[in-house]
Formats: sequence, C-alpha cells, structure tokens
Amino acid sequence: TGVHFGALQGIGIGVPGPYTNTNGEVPAVSWKKLPAPVGVDVAFSTRFGAPVIVDNNTRLAALAEAIAGPDAVDNLVYLRLSDGVGGGLVVAGRLVTGSRGFAGEIGHITADPQGIPCRCGKRGCLETVASASAILRACRDAGADVDSIEALGRAVAKGDPVVDRVLRRVGTTIGHVLGGVAMTLNPREVVIGGEIVHAAPVIIEQAAATLRYEVYSIPTDQPHTVRPGQLRDTDGALGAIAAIFHQSPLLAGYPEPSGHSSPVSQQRSAP
Repeated sequence: TGVHFGALQGIGIGVPGPYTNTNGEVPAVSWKKLPAPVGVDVAFSTRFGAPVIVDNNTRLAALAEAIAGPDAVDNLVYLRLSDGVGGGLVVAGRLVTGSRGFAGEIGHITADPQGIPCRCGKRGCLETVASASAILRACRDAGADVDSIEALGRAVAKGDPVVDRVLRRVGTTIGHVLGGVAMTLNPREVVIGGEIVHAAPVIIEQAAATLRYEVYSIPTDQPHTVRPGQLRDTDGALGAIAAIFHQSPLLAGYPEPSGHSSPVSQQRSAP
C-alpha cells in the first residue's frame, strides 16, 4: 500500500477469551488451562512505538456492529458463532467489559447440563452446541455429508431436511440462551454474527422465533430486532479502530490506549 510504520497512529488487537484492558492494574485472566494474553499491549507498543488497545475480539466486533448504522445502538447483545462462541454487550450506551473481562461471554452459558465438556472446563456450554465445528459435527452425526461451511450452505440451498432439523435445533438452543440474556438486559437489538449464519440463515430465523417466545411477557410496542451481523470478517478490525481513537460515545469510561498517546490525540482532533 505504500504506507510505512512511521505513519502508524495506533494498534488495536483482538484476543480470544476474556481480557481486562486496565493497563496492568488487574492481572489478565483466561479460561482454564489456556494461557492468558499477558503483555500483548506492552510488546506491540514497544515494537512499533504506537498506542495499543487490546480487548476480546468478539467484544470489538460487538462495538463495530453497534456503531455500523447512522446512529449508535445504545442497547445491544452480540453473539458470534465461529470456531468458538463469543459475545459482547452494549448496555445503556456503554460497551461493557466487566470487572475481569468476562462480560458478554454468552458462549459459556450452560445450554445443556448433560452436554459434552467445554474447553473452559464446564460441561454443555452454548459453544459446545453452536460453534461452527459443533454444528458441522451435529450435521454429520445426523447423516448429512457436510465438512465445511460452504458444504453446509449448499445443503441448505438444496433444502436438505436433515440439515434443516439440526440447524433449527441449534437455533432453538441459541434462542433460549439469548432469551435469558434479553430478559436481563432488554436490548434493542440482538445481533448474531459469523460466516455460518450467512450460510444457514435458518439459525437466525429459529433463534428469533424462540427469543420472541422467551420475552413475550415484556410489554412493548418495539419488539427486539434480531438480525445477522452486517460486517462479516471486518467487524473486529473496525471495532478495534474505533476503540483506538475512542470514536464512539459507547466508549465513555473505556480504557485509553496504553503506550505513546500523542499520535492518538492528533488523530482525535482531526476533522
């Protein structure tokens, strides 16, 4: 592109798992037996001489989805179905991280107490049911010949009844979990991202129907909007850019980038 590192204004990094961006004030944490991303911000700031923001990758994606439209969404629940299942929360106009970085870890809410072990150390988490790999495995176990998201999309396009049953079961489970979250937070939008939902939109359809049932007792003339993610693979990167420069009111109270701060100050004052 012809851009050199001297023009670098800041670096945004999304990491999997929980992350507390408190500039070292709170020790980093991670899931059981997995290494915590300690010192990522310091390493990149030292190497490139630029401010660095590090946060959970899915939380950054949630931020991007919340600010993607003409107006920021002040209450939003984001769920991403990928190799794992993560989430992000925008509550009362603020991106929520929690005291230790676990806010929005919807993928580790128990969906099936008798389910299979999860990498976090629990059993039957939503991730064990609704991750891309779990969905493909469930389709194969049911007799469908799908070994990739592309193959799943072809099966959906053909109307494969076996695949449709599996996807509706997954969508129902997602809807039940999101129903509990929605009853707690009363979001304006529920966004489900990940390439698999674009290949299999019935997941959104079934999750939305189940969610409507779960929250039907909330009196409102503005029902929850349940939609697929708009930004696809760019969502986390766009959220990281917004976080670097605090480009949204949703970031009030969100930690400032660590390291050299003058480039960011110049960028924030630019038109």
